[in-house]
Amino acid sequence: MRVQRDGRQVTVTVTADGDDQTVNHAGAALLAEAGDRVGLTRALSDALAGLRERRAGHDPGRVVRDLAVMLADGGDALCDLRTLRDQPALFGRVASDSTAWRVIDDIAEVGLLDAIRAARATARERAFELGARPAGPLIIDIDATLITAHSEKDGTGGTYKGGFGFYPLLAYLDCPDGEAGGMPLAGRLRPGNAGSNDARDHIAVLADALEQLPRDLAATETIVMRTDSAGLTHELLDFCRDGRIGFSVGFDLTEPVRAATLALPETAWTAALDADGEPRENGQVAELTNQLDLSGWPAGARVIVRRERPHPGAQLSFTDHDGHRFQAILTDQPGSDIATLERRHRARARVEDRIRAAKDCGLANLPFRDFDANAVWLELALTAQDILYWTQTLCLTGELARSEPKRLRYRLLHTAGRLAFHARQAVLRLPRAWPWAGELAAAFARLAALPAP
Repeated sequence: MRVQRDGRQVTVTVTADGDDQTVNHAGAALLAEAGDRVGLTRALSDALAGLRERRAGHDPGRVVRDLAVMLADGGDALCDLRTLRDQPALFGRVASDSTAWRVIDDIAEVGLLDAIRAARATARERAFELGARPAGPLIIDIDATLITAHSEKDGTGGTYKGGFGFYPLLAYLDCPDGEAGGMPLAGRLRPGNAGSNDARDHIAVLADALEQLPRDLAATETIVMRTDSAGLTHELLDFCRDGRIGFSVGFDLTEPVRAATLALPETAWTAALDADGEPRENGQVAELTNQLDLSGWPAGARVIVRRERPHPGAQLSFTDHDGHRFQAILTDQPGSDIATLERRHRARARVEDRIRAAKDCGLANLPFRDFDANAVWLELALTAQDILYWTQTLCLTGELARSEPKRLRYRLLHTAGRLAFHARQAVLRLPRAWPWAGELAAAFARLAALPAP
């Protein structure tokens, strides 16, 4: 093999006789330690203690944590657990693939999925105490996504896009721009032919998401549920009102809504806001509350409509008027600044980034034939996102605190190092020339400074 070095070609000879102290994926140890520091490992161990057959065997809670770390590190199948298992100096004794499968199967068979969710909630409460709570209001985004299955599995079905697979519904706690990408709260695995606007599914996922928030926080602060028009059901909004939860949902452009929109005078429109809060050159908003009959919706509901001209080359429909496209939302949020309310709803687009990251943490591949086992796998993918979020929020700064998993893996998690042992102490030596070695060392130091659970 030939490489360039200092402008000259150098012949490289490859051998397999290096010492045993070199480790790969050194940064992934940061994820494992973060799970321990926020109390996730202990909470999982307590929740799954009944599955442990003998004292000398693997702790099921530790197995679940290792699976979550493996998914956060880029794995997408049980066999990828070997990434951790082959490096006992960093990750300790890691279960075999068959043992990990038995743990997942036992969780599914005994029905311990709620126990894992409770363990995540316990760790989340401690993470909030350590400073991992998102800034700003508590906004829960709910959205569904399609997962393709390439073979017939239990619970799969045809999707509305003509594919075949699953259609899970997910809930995330919104994190403003500039923070780590999204805090996963809850997810429900559904067949591919599940309804998009099934109120029971939305209520179940929202209830699961609320269980993930510390009780004192949920009781003292305003919580807003945000979703697209799939959540526009009386049952879901009544559930929100009964639970004193605000809502902001997409509103269908029915004929009365269109007629009321087109009847508005130009003076009723005001400039919409962009993501930075500045007026948009293309886009206006107006309120339709007084022009519509909203008596069937919860008291205080309002309709805000937005118009804008589509980007060059976009296809207009025959219902578009005067070259404008229209979107409407139904919300119970107070305030006279409708541009800010509409901008806040539009920020729900961030949930699509969170779901994309979830698919990069194992959700894109539901590997088992059994539906309940795949539901456990979905929970593991959310747990992997939890660990990534806590690590970025508590240990990283700057761009690394906002990076998506793929970039974080290249810069930190997959960094190689060398373990040096002396006087019963071990030092992980990172390559001096690696651009992010200092950031990784600083992250380990910040994590070590956190109080033990």
